[in-house]
Amino acid sequence: MELMRKLLLFVLLVSLIPVSLIKAQSRPLLSKDSLGIYNRVLSPRAMKEDLQLLRNIGDKTNSGLYRYRTKKQIDSIYNWAAASVKKPMRVTEFYKIILQLADFEGSCHNYTIVDQQLLDYLNRQRGFFPYDLKYLEGKIIFNHHTPEIPAGSRILSINGVPDTTLMKSFYKYFTGDGYTITQKLTGSVQRAYGIRYLLEYGVKDSFAVRFTPPYSSEVKSAVLPAVTLETRKANLEKRYSASLDSIIDYNVQPKYSFRMLDSSTGLLNFRIFSMASGADDPAFPVYVRFIDSVFQLLDKKAIPNLVIDIRSNPGGSDPTFEQPMMYLTDHPFKENTLAYIIFDRDDIPFRKYFWGVSTSHKMTPEEEVAGRQFLKDNYLPYSNGRSYQNPKYNPVYYPKQPAYKGHTYLLIDENTASAASHLSSLVKAYARNTTIVGVETVGGYYGHNGHSPLVFELPNSRIKNQFSMVYVVQDAPVKPDIPEGRGTIPDIEVWQSYEDFMQLKDTQMEYVLKLIREKK
Repeated sequence: MELMRKLLLFVLLVSLIPVSLIKAQSRPLLSKDSLGIYNRVLSPRAMKEDLQLLRNIGDKTNSGLYRYRTKKQIDSIYNWAAASVKKPMRVTEFYKIILQLADFEGSCHNYTIVDQQLLDYLNRQRGFFPYDLKYLEGKIIFNHHTPEIPAGSRILSINGVPDTTLMKSFYKYFTGDGYTITQKLTGSVQRAYGIRYLLEYGVKDSFAVRFTPPYSSEVKSAVLPAVTLETRKANLEKRYSASLDSIIDYNVQPKYSFRMLDSSTGLLNFRIFSMASGADDPAFPVYVRFIDSVFQLLDKKAIPNLVIDIRSNPGGSDPTFEQPMMYLTDHPFKENTLAYIIFDRDDIPFRKYFWGVSTSHKMTPEEEVAGRQFLKDNYLPYSNGRSYQNPKYNPVYYPKQPAYKGHTYLLIDENTASAASHLSSLVKAYARNTTIVGVETVGGYYGHNGHSPLVFELPNSRIKNQFSMVYVVQDAPVKPDIPEGRGTIPDIEVWQSYEDFMQLKDTQMEYVLKLIREKK
């Protein structure tokens, strides 16, 4: 049990590392190390076999396959995929088809990647876009001061591809729960120009950029030489907005922290919910005592305002995110009202193609033994097509004292996912005196597929597909402003503005502080 929990936490952390940061090396000189070797040509028969296997695996193991789509809709997109592979194509082209299948399902826990050898080859190339880009107000904004292009310039095209076409081409790489699109918007710019650009558009020697400088309509051009991944990484550290971005970066900030912004406002930050792998982790009571000390202080000093910031928090382990919630509500709550898998806990289907619980790590026999024990412990015997969660892992959480009596402001954004978006759902559902500010979360309000990942490798293309196997209905009462299949929608929608970006201001935090000032 403990081994499996640690393994699942490892999977979470590994999956959050951008694939563009994996194993960067200089370009090799050996002729045998060529793209043609790793980016193989697949026959129509091989691709159709992989597509049929993927569908069969989904039907037998993926409880979220038909969560937001009807069988007719899933049939339709798989028919489209089959019709798209009538001629031989390379792995990367087939990969783009598989990405669209995974994206169509509607789960932010879906993740699809090509074989590691192909990734390694691409990461060795001098083919990377050298600088960082920002999504602001629907535009691609250059995020560096360079002699060729000033910071704040609007990018109109790269290598002849218009900005809107570029952005839409990357939507399929960013899966969201249900029908959410907010993460697709920013991800298509801010997380697209590492390895994803190479997978989508191939290795380029240079980038012809058309742009307009800040506060100008004059169209200019520049040619930027491609760089190695190591050079790109070094450049990213010097990006214009680095100091602003670091505020909500879990790689930079503590996992959790608290400070007083002034005498009347406290700020409680949760950058990632991996501070403990479970209730039996020695770090968990330390974290619980910290949370209690914060609310003791807020109560003792009668602090009227509390800002809780979970922007760009990618999630983590239960029961970490429930802890602050108990001080914010008068209502008992549970992690979920329903959770199940659709296969027999004692027999993982398609064992021949089962890879493990992480795309970067093939499960060892010892880990598989622990995994089977985890399933047996966490799920009841299979009956009528389902193995339900063992009730002992879904306890009731009761309100704690001292209850916070002031006004809470919850900050969320399009990268608030998994356990963090689950916390936002609970806050929306049950918290007292709360205003939610920011952008709709990528994680669902009413439910998600989560808890435990499964990875299967398609034998012909060697593409790996990861999804979370547990169908979860969250403890989230119906809200008139949140349709089915959407994330937690803020009470006040606030995006980062271009003007604030240029002045390196945190638009969303500034908005909350303005609300507090105006309340006085």
